Amino acid sequence: MRTAGILGLLILGVLASAPAFSQSAGAFVASPGLDLSGNWAPMFHEDQPERIPGPPLVDYAGLPISDGARQFALSWDASRLTVPEHQCRVHVVSYIYRGPLNLRIWEEKDPQSQRLIAIKQYISTYEQWRTIWMDDRPHPPENAPHTFMGFSTGKWEGSTLTVYTTHIKQGWVRRNGLPQSDKATLIEHFLRHGDLLTHVSIVTDPVYLTEPLIKTQNFRLAVQEGANWLYPCDPVVEVDRPADVVPNYLPGENPFIREFADKYHIPPAAVLGGAETMYPEYRLKLKSGPASASK
Repeated sequence: MRTAGILGLLILGVLASAPAFSQSAGAFVASPGLDLSGNWAPMFHEDQPERIPGPPLVDYAGLPISDGARQFALSWDASRLTVPEHQCRVHVVSYIYRGPLNLRIWEEKDPQSQRLIAIKQYISTYEQWRTIWMDDRPHPPENAPHTFMGFSTGKWEGSTLTVYTTHIKQGWVRRNGLPQSDKATLIEHFLRHGDLLTHVSIVTDPVYLTEPLIKTQNFRLAVQEGANWLYPCDPVVEVDRPADVVPNYLPGENPFIREFADKYHIPPAAVLGGAETMYPEYRLKLKSGPASASK
């Protein structure tokens, strides 16, 4: 009897220490995911030339862009960034993690039930606040206002946080003129391994991409004492031009169309991008085609 009593107490102790589960609607269910909270600093060992010094002009290689995206980019003049309306333009959620930033993540929970309501993010670049709703709320109607961070809902898939984002403003696929439309949607996976955080982004854009575009970024947990969490940006008039003039190139007038291709002795068709330039088999065309080949 004494042994049975001790065993019973142990069982009660285990049950008392276990998370509470319920099948009733709205009841708190313990999250199977990891805690992503903390201050995160980006690592730039992947795609460093594109992310830090910035991509060269007319370098669209390896991107599944549409003909419309290519024409948009070839008409884009970098001097457009001197126009006051464009100087402080925010990077959209599908692009903002690519550049220099400090990232803070924390959880918002119901004060009574401790049920997870949302995962919050603060991104130092352009001082952006992002909410990832975790309470199963629906996305807004298609014609609802779009924002730079979009509308995001998330769920835990094992230890991976999967996020689905809609209602994103028009932005960049690559910041050398390649556009992303406001019809684009974003799927993300956040995976934590100790002090490392991997962010996988999958962009689908029916206007400017012919296939989903997949990219990854890595972050390291950091105390970041003295780090800059602000991004002051005040537009000014840098160039004296008529107010209705926006720098651009008409078809066939872009003077940089061969600059990147000639520098690396590759066919211009390769740097103009497209889905086939994403795959290893395309290297066979580079080996067999003349360096002076045109699109």
